[in-house]
Amino acid sequence: MSGDPTSQSLDRVLGKRAATMVEKHLGYTTAGELLHHFPRRYLNRGELTPIAEVPLDEDVTLIARVISSNTRHMRARKGTLTDVIIADDQGPGLQLVAQATPTLKVSFFNGFRARNELVPGTLAMFSGKVTRYANSLSLTNPDFLVIEESPGHGTGDSNSTASNSTVSNSILDAEALAKQPIPIYPATAKLTSWAIQKLMVALLEVMDLDAIPDPLAGLAAESSGSTNHQGNHHKVLPLAQAYRLIHTPNEPADWARAQARFRYQEAVVLQTALARRRAEVAAQEATSRKAIGGGLLETFTANLPFTLTAGQQSIAATLAHELERAHPMNRLLQGEVGSGKTIVALLAMLQVVDAGGQAVLLAPTEVLAAQHFDSIRRTLGALAADGLFGGLSSTPTVQLALLTGSMPTAARKQSLLDAASGTAGIIIGTHALLSENVVFFDLGLIVVDEQHRFGVEQRDALRAKAHKPPHLLVMTATPIPRTVAMTVFGDLETSILDELPAGRAPITTHVVGLAENPTWAQRLWQRSREEIDAGHQVYVVCPKIGDNDDGDFTPGEFSPSATEPDGENNGGRQLASVSAVVEHLTENPALAEVPMAPLHGRLAPEEKQSTMAAFAANQVKLLVSTTVIEVGVDVHNATLMIILDADRFGISQLHQLRGRVGRGGLPGTCLLVTSLEPGHPSRQRLDAVASTTDGFQLSHEDLKLRREGDILGASQSGGRSTLRFLRVLEHGNIIERAREQAQSIVADDPSLERHTNLARAIENYLNPEKEAFLERG
Repeated sequence: MSGDPTSQSLDRVLGKRAATMVEKHLGYTTAGELLHHFPRRYLNRGELTPIAEVPLDEDVTLIARVISSNTRHMRARKGTLTDVIIADDQGPGLQLVAQATPTLKVSFFNGFRARNELVPGTLAMFSGKVTRYANSLSLTNPDFLVIEESPGHGTGDSNSTASNSTVSNSILDAEALAKQPIPIYPATAKLTSWAIQKLMVALLEVMDLDAIPDPLAGLAAESSGSTNHQGNHHKVLPLAQAYRLIHTPNEPADWARAQARFRYQEAVVLQTALARRRAEVAAQEATSRKAIGGGLLETFTANLPFTLTAGQQSIAATLAHELERAHPMNRLLQGEVGSGKTIVALLAMLQVVDAGGQAVLLAPTEVLAAQHFDSIRRTLGALAADGLFGGLSSTPTVQLALLTGSMPTAARKQSLLDAASGTAGIIIGTHALLSENVVFFDLGLIVVDEQHRFGVEQRDALRAKAHKPPHLLVMTATPIPRTVAMTVFGDLETSILDELPAGRAPITTHVVGLAENPTWAQRLWQRSREEIDAGHQVYVVCPKIGDNDDGDFTPGEFSPSATEPDGENNGGRQLASVSAVVEHLTENPALAEVPMAPLHGRLAPEEKQSTMAAFAANQVKLLVSTTVIEVGVDVHNATLMIILDADRFGISQLHQLRGRVGRGGLPGTCLLVTSLEPGHPSRQRLDAVASTTDGFQLSHEDLKLRREGDILGASQSGGRSTLRFLRVLEHGNIIERAREQAQSIVADDPSLERHTNLARAIENYLNPEKEAFLERG
């Protein structure tokens, strides 16, 4: 749209000098890009605090005059320290400051700007937290804004559009300024937040904000659902007013109302994009896979040695119905660890095979793919053409194929041939399934296990191998809150399996703090021996493979080489490694002559498979592993899980790991071992996991402790996320309201021909590169 003022170049709007500065430091070239550089927070000044009344450990805002300034090099570390002494303003004449006037020291580490701007005589506003140092109150690295320069002093950049001296020229009254919130922008050392604020004021003065296309134009859009005293919903702000109030608020309520408008706009744009995608999928033509009598599905179900839970039966019926339709099933199945998702997926796969199609199960690791292959063959029994019990001529059978990247050449070629010829009805594999040389005879169903390990492009690579759009079932054992599912996986219909099958025993979890109880280190191995002597088996999980190696970490989880979530590193502590623990335990008297083995992702495939087979057969009693056993490993005799340096793992990963025990009717125990001191922030995760086995409750705790960007995220191309204000845990009501409205819009206008502004916003917010985060995990 040529009339859209947001498409104008910055040099045309603000001039060449300012435009060059913005492009150099922020990377923006258009008015719209700068306009959408929203403040990350606001300093709500409130009443000004006299220096004599500043409270300890509280945020304050002061308008004060600089009395003295001194910069020196620090001895303990590199850099400089600038100490500025300030006093309540008594006019520009420093001689007016009496000897008894209260003063406050303000310190800046490597404060180049403070050193140059806060010279004696300068009047400035300071906002920060008051702390105590050397028995005196002080401010350290506060935000500050020069209000009145010292007579005769300049910033040294009088020609710069973004100069702070020009900011002060627009300030008429310090007291009036003190009542307005200060927008704090994402900034750089060379282009400060105050300078960006000045540029933004100039931009708002010259832009025709009323001419900006409104994505919500023509919609009966409501805001965050707040109501006035009469119980009526507030309408969202007009777009132009929202831009003004978010950048230049007169009071805190202004920016809050503006954010509410943009938050709802983001929700509507996002949910409309997802609703349109669901509509496009629904319009695609897929091959109907109707259930048939006397086939694999019916025979298998009739001979199950256990009874499906009510939840399994209900979801299986839903999948069966959707597979019979002439458009693709597109469903997310989430459930607790051990809730029986795989058996439900197998029922769907058998229905597709009965109907003449093929089913593919995509697993994230070779260990898990091999586990699925062996487990499904055992479960099918006589129904597997090459099953453990052999196929019977009187029963239908299905041939399984396994395809992984490290298979021997002959076995790999045979699996490729079986998939291409249709001989194999169920193909189980890893990323190797995505290779160009993998061809299917009639791909009807894709099952993606542990979907958070795969991206949308990988799903699409498999979809492209089908003659018609295939049905899709993605599974996760990491519970996803409803609002996250509606946002990140909003193009998928969701089913939840929250009922554990009969025979699953309870798991007790304890935090083992070695800092306060160092003798427990040996007790861990005595406890392991007791479990082994009782006929059971033990997992020991380490964060590393070797002393100089990292472990097999899930993408997005913590890794040993990363810093702690609270910004600290390991503090010099040596993290447990598989190799070191195996060496230590073989010499530990408590585990003398106990068969043990290591397992990690760098072992040869045949060694990994033989190790897991030996553990499953109870020949290996103690398995020392990285997180390769996080998902899919199913050894019913394992009852004890010891996770060393457990603070190095995320909540969801800890929950997954402990789900490996208590699977065979025997009570399970999980010990979260940490050497961190009590009260350390990283121990919050351990306390959360120990407090409950409810995965959905833990998922909320997980999201509270992780950055919001880990959920919505930036685009996979590496750019910033365009969604600034929507928070999936806090704004569920907004997301649900936007979802309802989006569904109504798309149902009435699938191509958005009558909602051109909304369609354009979707294109700008969620271009193909940025849409990747919608389906990421």
